[in-house]
Amino acid sequence: MGGPQRYALDICRHYAGEGHDVIALTRDAKTVDRRFAEAGVTLEHAPLRDYPDLFSSLTLKPLLKDSPVGATVVHVHRYRDALTAIAARKMAGRPDIRIIVTRHICEKGKTNWLRRYIYRQVDAHICVSETARREFLSAWPEGRYPFDPTRLHVIFNSRNLPALRQPLPAKGAITAMCHGTLRPGKGLETLIDALGELKDTRLRLKIVGSGNPDFVDSLRRRAQALNIMERIDWIRNVDDPARLISLCHFGILPSETPEAFGMANLEYMAAGRAQISTFNGAQSEYLTPGAEALKVPPGNVIALANAMRALYSDKNLATRLGEQAARRYDSQLAWPRFIRHLDEIYLNS
Repeated sequence: MGGPQRYALDICRHYAGEGHDVIALTRDAKTVDRRFAEAGVTLEHAPLRDYPDLFSSLTLKPLLKDSPVGATVVHVHRYRDALTAIAARKMAGRPDIRIIVTRHICEKGKTNWLRRYIYRQVDAHICVSETARREFLSAWPEGRYPFDPTRLHVIFNSRNLPALRQPLPAKGAITAMCHGTLRPGKGLETLIDALGELKDTRLRLKIVGSGNPDFVDSLRRRAQALNIMERIDWIRNVDDPARLISLCHFGILPSETPEAFGMANLEYMAAGRAQISTFNGAQSEYLTPGAEALKVPPGNVIALANAMRALYSDKNLATRLGEQAARRYDSQLAWPRFIRHLDEIYLNS
């Protein structure tokens, strides 16, 4: 359950709760399917492979053909899946069905003929930050876009989260947490090295998430070499990190690749937790260094260790940053604001 999956689950749960007929098309992945089923969302399965994916289009076709006229939206999270939906819409003879794509990455648009075709056929493109929008459009520096630019929208991510905003734990060791998919580019090596610089403290670290076993093993070996394994809790297969966040004192997001929108950043803000973050993508659009977070350069072990030490040793600082982060979440990123903008796109795209 990575960020895009949690984003999709929250949307499906919301509209199912509003009484809409909601169907999630998945790859038959048990971890994902269980969460959608628990939310009361109907599940259908398809391969959802790379281009071309005729079988997935044939799976989707009857669902579209029998859906209400003028009131059906297909919301996908990759352009390859948009092509699947475009083909299914055409086979079903349902030009009224709207196809929406949320773009969760910070990359240039592609200019090959197939992507240009997909871009034109999509009814609305959602970028999760202004940074992601600018990077997407940078593929056409002269402004000759292969689609109507009025169909491109920016909606910051949000989470439909339970009320788990708790005060900082009063007992036990000071604990930091880093969660998300464990993969190269997330700054995990830097994080482990930074903890190795803090052997004079009793700071504990939770690393929460799953990833390629070989990569995760390399992280564990790195911690063993630094003699800090006993200070790290490795937690896998967590459906939703909100409960664990409420048990930690601050979060760490040391990503070294540009973030289109850090879902983990958002989750710490929602929980009222201070965080340490790099600012190599869209982070500055929703976090202000020194106000809601501490800023560190990507890949800088000493800077990260110093920031960790600051939050470890100054509970007042951690409390202040967390409170300000919660206020900014409530005013700019909370679920009602997000879903209101999404309703407008669903209805008017």
